[in-house]
Amino acid sequence: MIRAVSSISLGALALVLATPALAQTAPATADAQVQTDAAATAAPTASNDGLQDIVVTATKRETNLQKTPISISVLGAQALADRHVQSLYDLADGAVPGLRVATFEARQSALTIGIRGIVPLDANQPAREQGVGIYVDGVYIGRQHGLNAALFDVERIEVLKGPQGTLFGRNTEGGALSIVTKAPSGKFGLRATGGIGNYGAYNGDIHLDLPEVAGLSFKLDLVKQSQDATTKNPLEGQTGWNYYNRQGLRAAVRWKPTSTITNDFAFDIAKDKNSPFYSQLLNANPNGCVAGSQAAVAACTLPGTAYTSLTGTVKSLLPGVVVNGDSRMKTADIGVPQQPSIDKTHGFTNNLRWHVSDALELRSITAWRGVDATQWDNSGGAHRVPVVTLTAACTAAAPCAFSRYSLADLKQDQFSQELQAVGTVGAVDYVAGLYYFNEHVQDDAATPNSTGAIATLNAAGQVTGATYTTIPFCTGQTVATDTAFIGSAAQGCSIDRASEVHSKSYAAYGQATWNATDLLHITIGGRYTHDEKQGVLHISRNVNYDTNTAAATAAGYQPLDKTWNRFNPTATVAYDVTPNVHAYAKYATGYRSGGASSRTQNYQPFGPEDVKSYEIGLKNDLFDHRVRLNLAGYIMDRKNSQVDISSIQPFNGSSFNNLVTINAPGITKIRGIEADLTVNPLEGLTLGASYAYTYTHIPRIPITYTAGGQSTTVLQQFYIVYTPRNAVSGTIDYALPLGDSDTKLRFHLDGNYAQATQAFDQFATKADSSFIVNGRVGLADIAIGSGHTFGISAWARNLFDEQYIFRRDPSNSLPGAPTTNVSTGSISNILGDYGNYNAPRTFGLEGTIKF
Repeated sequence: MIRAVSSISLGALALVLATPALAQTAPATADAQVQTDAAATAAPTASNDGLQDIVVTATKRETNLQKTPISISVLGAQALADRHVQSLYDLADGAVPGLRVATFEARQSALTIGIRGIVPLDANQPAREQGVGIYVDGVYIGRQHGLNAALFDVERIEVLKGPQGTLFGRNTEGGALSIVTKAPSGKFGLRATGGIGNYGAYNGDIHLDLPEVAGLSFKLDLVKQSQDATTKNPLEGQTGWNYYNRQGLRAAVRWKPTSTITNDFAFDIAKDKNSPFYSQLLNANPNGCVAGSQAAVAACTLPGTAYTSLTGTVKSLLPGVVVNGDSRMKTADIGVPQQPSIDKTHGFTNNLRWHVSDALELRSITAWRGVDATQWDNSGGAHRVPVVTLTAACTAAAPCAFSRYSLADLKQDQFSQELQAVGTVGAVDYVAGLYYFNEHVQDDAATPNSTGAIATLNAAGQVTGATYTTIPFCTGQTVATDTAFIGSAAQGCSIDRASEVHSKSYAAYGQATWNATDLLHITIGGRYTHDEKQGVLHISRNVNYDTNTAAATAAGYQPLDKTWNRFNPTATVAYDVTPNVHAYAKYATGYRSGGASSRTQNYQPFGPEDVKSYEIGLKNDLFDHRVRLNLAGYIMDRKNSQVDISSIQPFNGSSFNNLVTINAPGITKIRGIEADLTVNPLEGLTLGASYAYTYTHIPRIPITYTAGGQSTTVLQQFYIVYTPRNAVSGTIDYALPLGDSDTKLRFHLDGNYAQATQAFDQFATKADSSFIVNGRVGLADIAIGSGHTFGISAWARNLFDEQYIFRRDPSNSLPGAPTTNVSTGSISNILGDYGNYNAPRTFGLEGTIKF
């Protein structure tokens, strides 16, 4: 189950209770099943004593969730198992309403993660940062690549909402997502799980704990997950869409040379092979674009432009192309070349804790991590530019090329070192720390056309149809350079871009809580951060800027060499109204560093953005711990919001993705309320409901286009992506003892609703609303010997096979960006909206044995 600690006004509760149907089938953010680290207090399931305490580490120390003045949601091990969560993308169903997870179009392994309306559209670029910090065992993960790898033996996932700039640092404007894995126990234990599912799915994991010897305890985790494509590729031998095959290994050792020193070392390695969701053509020329006066077709308008006329012709669709905006396609209309993208991640983490005294514990967190990503994405097939005009000239000797194959490589290495001092002196609890982060990232990309159309002619030489064939691509077109710099996917291609970035971050922080009385607690903290970022655009549109300085100068290119300094303070006043009712008011700040867009010819830079947050909260344990109600309300003001302007531009026989990131002037407003309710009406039964309301508004931004020696400026409205105005979730969990044994019949059901959201900053077009139900039923703890147990369960995700578009792209339905005249737009590359449907219903059987 989910334990969401949110906090807010009674108006939020009223909204939850006003939607009883959703509340009964939607997920609670209250997980009474959280298992904690050996150093923390256990949090058992709800029992005759009511809802039990949950321990979190949001303040860098173990604290009771209900007495921690932060809005937090916690997913424990049992909650993750009940939802059959194998990777972070499985949280895209809305398990925590304030947390939004979306896959990047090109592959599943690069995830967009947002909290409270802080959601970057494209943080895939080396010089672009995330807005939510991702942490694994206290280690910051610098890139969103590889985030969808298989989860290891997770103890809990903490979702810390709101800016966490003081304790967690830069790039945590929206909050932080902290994954805590299970440490070695020092006792022998073996747990193995195996399962099968539809779409040829299977999964297995083994977790082995060895007894402590000479102060050393060892733990080994092995994970394997696989699923066949849910949308088939008609081209023989090619990968379909929504396929994955993940595997990973984690080895951990805990060393306790004395009773006061604990050292945890862990090594992990993982490999994720996957393919993107299929990008369907949802409609054809939905805005009725035709050449002539812009005013005559007002719907055919590209935001940010002031066209007076339109030129060109909307071409007919290729024979065989299917337009389907009503349902998820099981088989693509035209087969195209595609092989799996591959992400390889690795990491070394050393966590040393020395408990000097109750007044002082010293900690050191040292980590080396890295990811190598190779992207092979042909998700759009014939549904993206370039648009083919099928004529008699499209012959077997010269097929008319289409099917943009997005090929890219990324390699990242990072090192981080954090030193902490944590303790209590008199009435003051304190945390102090020093932090260092060093990252090197390089990437490249190419977008060749991979498929050709051959016209079928009748006796009169008229076109009557078409056949399709794979055409050669990436055959030695790479600009003269050190080809070792270009990765395996883009090798031999005409290179759209290749860039390299070095980033360093230094920080010092401190936070102290003065327990002024037994009831009043005042917290003050601050963090000083110094960031350095140097970036180079080696290649743009197959021009080597390292050697062709004249072309680089003509493009306006400048290397990135920036430093930023920030001080992020926080202050909280918390008051224990009663032993079971806690109120707080909090002020917090955060910032996301700037960078440059490698998807532009000039490596266009953009500055940092800053956020200030004001939050009030109320946490309640009522009716003898049978009811837990947490409420929160917040106001966030974001300055210099980073927003994106994206377009696909035909170039050199391919289609270049041009993406400009700018800082929006003025203040972006984000307002929200959150409510979480957990009820334990009787032994074994836990009900929960959670609600998040998020209002966002970016002031209109003046956008200037220059073409043909002319310029035009238009005020344009931008939007925050993947952020529903209303989101609701709920859960039902029931554990029924069978006989006198420990065997239980366990039942879980969760439902998750979210309103429709934008998928792109610059377009008002929304995707679909969603309502996803997941369920699990099984027998647990069946005794099969002395201390040995077995369990079996059946699970289903998206139980009712809900079909909704989570990403809708209208860019192929609108005129192109200005090229030769700011008053005239071309409609020659218009097809229609295209988008991605969610995953279909999946289900399976799973068995677990414990020794």
